[in-house]
Amino acid sequence: MKDRRTVLKGFVSGLVGLGASAVLRAQGTDPHKMRPQEGDTFVYAFGHREGETVRASGLELESEQITCYAKDVESGVVRDGSRLNQVIMCRFSPDDLSEETRAVAADGVVAYSAICPHTGCDISEWADESANALCSCHESEFDLRDGAVVIGGPAPRRLPHLPLRSEDGVLVAAAGFSAKVRFQKEL
Repeated sequence: MKDRRTVLKGFVSGLVGLGASAVLRAQGTDPHKMRPQEGDTFVYAFGHREGETVRASGLELESEQITCYAKDVESGVVRDGSRLNQVIMCRFSPDDLSEETRAVAADGVVAYSAICPHTGCDISEWADESANALCSCHESEFDLRDGAVVIGGPAPRRLPHLPLRSEDGVLVAAAGFSAKVRFQKEL
């Protein structure tokens, strides 16, 4: 009896493992769920400009960040199949950016993951007085001019950046995110 249970448990565990690996494979190959890729352009995620291509000239200096998704230029697929694909962008004078940040910016535009590394809330608020991005849940504050370092709040680390380049004013991903987009689970 004990051997049959052991075999059955092993069989069920194997099936669960196969199912989980199939889900992970689907996420890795579904272009809607893939993280931004080198060569992707960007489109506004929400609002009256939803779906329009993001251009550096369309972003006002030091105004609230926008939320966007990457778009595969060849297929036209917008990578909006996962919250973890949300990107925030903001434009600053290049002279106001740290040297490290200036190296991954395009026309003064910086791009970061829009997911807070604390508990996964959206980085959707803006501190007018400091021109920093804020988490909508626990108010972690990020300095987008200096690599999105944490200025205050419970976030354990900076936001992953997304290197950019400009092609005729259109913002293009120069590479993928600098780090895995992840967050702590709430206790």
